Amino acid sequence: MKNMYITTGTLEYLQKLKENVSNENTLLLEGKDHVMLLHETNGATVFQEPRRYEVLDAVGELGGAFAVLNNIPVTDEGRPLFEYRFSQRARLIEKEPGFVAIRVLRPLSNDTYIIMTLWEGEEHFKNWQRSKAYEKAHERRNAANQEEQQTIFPRPSYVTTYTVVQQS
Repeated sequence: MKNMYITTGTLEYLQKLKENVSNENTLLLEGKDHVMLLHETNGATVFQEPRRYEVLDAVGELGGAFAVLNNIPVTDEGRPLFEYRFSQRARLIEKEPGFVAIRVLRPLSNDTYIIMTLWEGEEHFKNWQRSKAYEKAHERRNAANQEEQQTIFPRPSYVTTYTVVQQS
């Protein structure tokens, strides 16, 4: 099974670090408040103290121009149900114009799963959010009862967005 390692730092530092890792397995992301480098591999990473994840589901290659990370805290008891629901997902996003890739990441050192989608541009993601396919993909989430939500999710989820930094 592949792993995803994530580390943060300055843009200059992470660009230098990226040079030491195979380019096709890395992605440098710049957000409003910070920069992060992702390394997807079957083996070890060169990162000193990364956040570690198992890749539960992967479609497409790392790339694109815009990244959306849905960060979802899940209780230990809720993990099996959460993972089962994602294994049963409708897979409609893969058919959206501008879709590049998706990664469903299981945390190995914290409680927050990451659902990362990569897009050709921000406008493609926004079009997905306005689509009927998006409504269908998220209808189960909206139908879940409140008590179950509190049992599985200890805190609210949050979304972070990034631009993909292209190497010069």
